[in-house]
Parts: sequence; C-alpha cells; structure tokens
Amino acid sequence: MIKGSIVALITPFHEDGSVNFEKLGELLEWHVANHTDGILILGTTGESSTMTHEEDDAVVEYTLHVINKRIPVIVGAGSNCTQTAVEKSIKYEKMGADYLLIISPYYNKANNQGMIAHFTAVADAVNIPIIMYNIPGRTGVAISEDAVKVLSKHPNICGIKEASGNISYATSIARYLNDDFAMYSGNDDMITSMMSIGASGVISVVADILPKETHDMVMDYLNGDVKKSLDAQLKYLDLIHALFIEVNPIPVKEALNIMGKEVGGYRLPLCEMSAEHKKVLEEKMHEVGL
Repeated sequence: MIKGSIVALITPFHEDGSVNFEKLGELLEWHVANHTDGILILGTTGESSTMTHEEDDAVVEYTLHVINKRIPVIVGAGSNCTQTAVEKSIKYEKMGADYLLIISPYYNKANNQGMIAHFTAVADAVNIPIIMYNIPGRTGVAISEDAVKVLSKHPNICGIKEASGNISYATSIARYLNDDFAMYSGNDDMITSMMSIGASGVISVVADILPKETHDMVMDYLNGDVKKSLDAQLKYLDLIHALFIEVNPIPVKEALNIMGKEVGGYRLPLCEMSAEHKKVLEEKMHEVGL
C-alpha cells in the first residue's frame, strides 16, 4: 500500500498536439529525483479523456519503461462502460501496471447496486490492486458510504481517492480504513485534514509543480510532525486555490510552462487560460518562490 504523495501527472504535448514523450520522460525523472512516492497516469490531470486508446497505451508503456519499478505506477483505467473498464484494466495489468485507478461511472451514473457491481466486476477481472475514485463534482454521482463499506472488503480493492471535498463524508468512510484499504486525499487543499482522519497521503495536482514539498508535507504528518505539515499546507494554500481557478489541468500546465518545463498546451475543449487568471497564478507562484 502506497503512503505519501502520488502525482496526478500531466501529459505533455507538442505544438501539433501529439504526445511529447521526451518531455514525459523528463518529468518522470524529475519526480523520482524529488521523492514523489507514486505516479498516476491517464487521470483527469493527464487529459486521457481527449486521448485515443492508442495514445493511452503508448503513454502507459513508455511510463512503465522509464520508471522501471523504481516507484509504483498507477494507471487510470476507468470508464462509464463496465466492460470497457474491465478490458482496459486487464490490458494495463498485462503491461505491468502496479495499481489501477477506477473512477465511478459518469454521465449514465449508477444506483447503489450498480456501483457495487461495477467496481466488483473490475476487481474480479484483475490480480493487481485497484483504487476507487470518488469525484462527484465531475461524475455527477458519489460512491455511497454503504458501497464503500461493501467494496472495502474486496481483496483487490485497496483504497479510495476521495475528491468530493466533503470532510463529513470522508470521516464517515474513514471507519472502513485498515491495513488493506487506504484513503487518499483527492483535494490538495485538504491534505492535512484528510490525514487527520486516517488518509495515507494524497493523489495530487500541486505535486506536478512542487513534488518534493508535497512529499515532505505528507511524510512530516506521517512521521508525527503535524505542525510542520500543517504549516506547509497553509503556506501553499493560495497557490493550490490558484491551480483550480480554471478547470484542471489548465492552470497546472500553465504553471509548468511558466517554470520553463515546456509541457505544451491542451486539447479541446480545454484551451489557454484567461490573461486575468494567468496573472493571479503567476502572483501566487511568485509568493512561494516559483
């Protein structure tokens, strides 16, 4: 089970919109050097929703080759079609993924029984651990506490990325955490809050630009220095808010480009952020020394 900071990695693009694998390799090595504890690819931040299946596979293959088991690689394999999620999960397991991130069904949604059946079908189909992903702000439906209670007992379901922003819900499902089922904050502005109720770390956007600092924030908490961890959380809070001033991953890619990482642009419907918001982002980056 991973403890620490897992970066929700962006996907860098060339000017023509194709995946920039050379830059992807540079980012991966940068994260390893700065003590990132795990890599998530093909997540929301990675813009997988606008990538082809062939591009997805190529990014997974390249990432696994570069990382070469130095730190865990989690692959986003979710879909609102259960059969598609199963097929993707089987494929990425065969390619060598360490974990899978499976989002709850979106758009068509599901009732409680359907939600349990969806995750169970994926978990039954593979032999590597899966992390459920609760983000009702994007999917339109939450994984209920009752569903978490049931699914947390599945031997192949090792945790949940909790990104509802609802600390009451997170506290309710925290009662199901144990050595075989972890919770990860899916909100960078709630890392210390979530860890106070038992989270093992964060699946993070801010780690894209502050890998060592995010790792340290989590590890300081886990090692008992709660004040140091909280101080870091509060130090970076305004920057974290600026990273979500427009829909993710627009601001974080802009931030990386401001830092000189040259990760490229976006694929429609995502596009360049407004000049007004870019100014705010630059100010908040400057305030923390970026």
